[in-house]
Amino acid sequence: MKYRCAWLDNSKKDYIKYHDEDWGVQEHNDRKLFAKLILDGAQAGLSWYTILKKRDNYQKAFDDWDYEKIAKYDTSKEQELLQNAGIIRNKLKIKSAIKNAQVFIKIRKEFGSFDKYLWSYVDHKQILNKFEKMEEIPASTDLSLKISKDLKKRGMNFVGPTIIYAFMQAIGMVNDHEINCFRYNEVQ
Repeated sequence: MKYRCAWLDNSKKDYIKYHDEDWGVQEHNDRKLFAKLILDGAQAGLSWYTILKKRDNYQKAFDDWDYEKIAKYDTSKEQELLQNAGIIRNKLKIKSAIKNAQVFIKIRKEFGSFDKYLWSYVDHKQILNKFEKMEEIPASTDLSLKISKDLKKRGMNFVGPTIIYAFMQAIGMVNDHEINCFRYNEVQ
């Protein structure tokens, strides 16, 4: 039997699939980075599993994560999203996704891509943590605080240091698989 990270609920097949195939894999595609950033922001106050179950609904509701389209959403589109039972119907989170798309586009223009901007914080190399137990893994770090402050200064919302650290884990900027987890070496 494969050992997996202790945070994982092994009774949920979709959660296992997410852990085994997605979480911690280095991501450099801007559209996918945007999607993960918005989904991590949507998680605020909720469990990740709640968002994971709605991920496909979010992708449909938010035009396949086309940040150019999302940046132009108007109040009628906001109302449509607020009526969509397939996503988290939180007005602040929906408005934030639109605002964050606008800021995301500005960052892309300034740096050439969001990927270049984001990964420059780690010199374009994954941080390899060596945690043995889930309890050792921090909720945020000095680096997630630094990125959070910069994104907020640029105008983004739902990008606090804890959300940003979860985002960094999800996109493989940091390898926070426990060292005994079979995925630890695979995502490097």
